[in-house]
Amino acid sequence: MNKQPAIELKNITKVFGKVVANKNVNLTAYRGEVLSILGENGSGKTTLMNMISGIYFPDEGQIFIDEKEAVITSPKDAFSYKIGMIHQHFKLVDVFSAAENIVLGIEDGKYNLKSSTEEIKKISEQYGFDLDPEKKIYTMSVSEKQTVEIIKVLYRGADILILDEPTAVLTPQETEKLFNILRRMRDDGKCIIIITHKLHEVLSLSDRVSVLRKGEYIGTVNTAETSETELTEMMVGKKIDLNIERNEPHDTTDRLIVKNITCVDRLGSTVLDNVSFTAKSGEILGIAGIAGSGQRELLESIAGLQHLSSGEILYHNPKTDEVENLRDKTPLQIRNMGVRLSFVPEDRLGMGLVGNMDIVDNMMLRSYSKGNSIFLKRKKPKDLATKIIHDLEVVTPSAATPVRRLSGGNVQKVLVGREIAASPTVLMVAYPVRGLDINSSYMIYNLLNEQKEKGVAVVFVGEDLDVLLELCDRIMVIGSGKITGIVDGRNTSKEEIGLLMTKSKHEEEENTNG
Repeated sequence: MNKQPAIELKNITKVFGKVVANKNVNLTAYRGEVLSILGENGSGKTTLMNMISGIYFPDEGQIFIDEKEAVITSPKDAFSYKIGMIHQHFKLVDVFSAAENIVLGIEDGKYNLKSSTEEIKKISEQYGFDLDPEKKIYTMSVSEKQTVEIIKVLYRGADILILDEPTAVLTPQETEKLFNILRRMRDDGKCIIIITHKLHEVLSLSDRVSVLRKGEYIGTVNTAETSETELTEMMVGKKIDLNIERNEPHDTTDRLIVKNITCVDRLGSTVLDNVSFTAKSGEILGIAGIAGSGQRELLESIAGLQHLSSGEILYHNPKTDEVENLRDKTPLQIRNMGVRLSFVPEDRLGMGLVGNMDIVDNMMLRSYSKGNSIFLKRKKPKDLATKIIHDLEVVTPSAATPVRRLSGGNVQKVLVGREIAASPTVLMVAYPVRGLDINSSYMIYNLLNEQKEKGVAVVFVGEDLDVLLELCDRIMVIGSGKITGIVDGRNTSKEEIGLLMTKSKHEEEENTNG
């Protein structure tokens, strides 16, 4: 390779207390290439990129930019070296326009919004972005917000771009559009570094792939000369079967019947519009849709966390053989009715677990209300915590460790393990493998399949269409709060689902323009 090195990391080490996040990492990224960084959760990928972008400072080692040693102690320093990082969670002000967000924080605070808008249009035209600089952030789709974040770093002159899980919430069509833009940037001589867990995207986009395992550098391979199997083995240290088994549903019964539900949020916007569907025991019902299409509100409505304007949520109780209406019942009321409903929410530490509490105490959140004295009994929750740690291979110093100190993948294992331990008849999971490494992801898929085999009605909200197609028996697509289609998971395609995901949005635009 005769390309010029953009970034060289030499013997980089970063330690947090007793945890060695990175150990003697040596890595090179070149101009005019897309380099993917792969590794399991906790392998040190994000920590390494955070040192390049100035969020952390290495304890040992050197960073070279264009073959000259660089000292990066802050994001401001990183920008001075023309390094920009686009984080998975966007850092935008909702009430500001795209242009205002892009120029926000410029050092001298002096800018002409009109001339800045013209510059933003030039950048958009150069790389193929579709962005209205005057559009407010709160009216934008996820892909538009991501576009703002990318243009923000380009506007500041970045020619080394780091993207953390950039396709996590994009449709296949939006993903391909982003990849075409990144390829143009690469061809323009920029250095693109991507952190991702989606191996098929790595093989589609990147020129080379670097792998980390347990904080150490394992190696770099040319994308054209590798495979998903080889990359997985490099990440995990052993061979993993990348096939998701999908058995035919058997003894199915209508377990959850949702009829014509409508939900209006606090701002008066209709977030669920006359939604109807059925979840059957012994099957996995997948839910696909662009982020913010009503997936969260749908599951929260069923779980008793959202008030409905109309409609019914009917539960067929297998013990009594009676049908009960769960509409507008609280989670505690639902539980007291004998309904065995488990919910793994999208927000792990905001709704699912309490970050400052240890694993044992988080187990008790499901059972504390059953106590009949002022003293809490910790033996059963402690035994459950120990079992989950063992069975799901949760990496933690002990069951007494606060969950906020665990990696994202281990937090998710604790949450999923606790909900499954409740022996549900309906299990709802929202993005259960978001940000998880491939080993942890397949562990979760196997757990969901086990629940299906036990006759549980599993509702799976996912973002990876390849996984939805492999795992789910039926796939329901939601767009702008409406069901746009329900298809057989065995007889559909990513393209068909992608079109259904954008169907409602296109209809709204046509109605507005018409």
